[in-house]
Amino acid sequence: MKRSALAWQALAKSVGGLAVMALLLFLPAGSWGYWQAWLFLGLLFVPMTCVAIWLLVREPELLAKRLSSKEQEKAQRQVVALSALMFVAGFLLAGFDQRFGWSEMPAWVVAVAAVVMVCGYGLYAEVMRENAYLSRTVEVQENQKIISTGLYGIVRHPMYAATLVLYLAMPIVLGSWVALIPFLAYPFIIARRIRNEEQVLEEGLEGYCEYEQQVRYRLIPFIW
Repeated sequence: MKRSALAWQALAKSVGGLAVMALLLFLPAGSWGYWQAWLFLGLLFVPMTCVAIWLLVREPELLAKRLSSKEQEKAQRQVVALSALMFVAGFLLAGFDQRFGWSEMPAWVVAVAAVVMVCGYGLYAEVMRENAYLSRTVEVQENQKIISTGLYGIVRHPMYAATLVLYLAMPIVLGSWVALIPFLAYPFIIARRIRNEEQVLEEGLEGYCEYEQQVRYRLIPFIW
């Protein structure tokens, strides 16, 4: 795919995602003055745009993989559906919480969560720099090799560890303890994805079983 077409595809997905999230947050909030939502959208889309530009220039093939989201595995399609439901429920609850004042969160807590969210995205970007095989779908790619250095020498799925930090910080950045409730399901959702993904990799990627023996922890060091 040409870089120009890839850029337009990335822009369309970014703008579409921004529009959907804005509707899910501001409509239930009933106000454009929901400052935590503006903060959240900025924290999400500014670094995302920077990373997309970097990938477009340096790693266009990886960007194309990241834009592809059609899962082949039935278990992974279920994970995607559960994740989408989690996001919709969390964003709607955050908006309604803003309107009706179900929970109160100090501004300093929101600020700390914003820093955590940026750090999570930094980890995410570093994983993409380390691993050129990071498709959004679970698959074994042609000529794929095992990455065992950097963050991959600490846990087997550092990208998912980064998303764990990102996603659990999101409802707090949005200023809602109530919205945190659906996001607490994410560790269980991602654990299901990891188990299925490892089955695919064990069967199709040479040396992956040995890598599992070398790096014991999947997601969180010394825990799992």
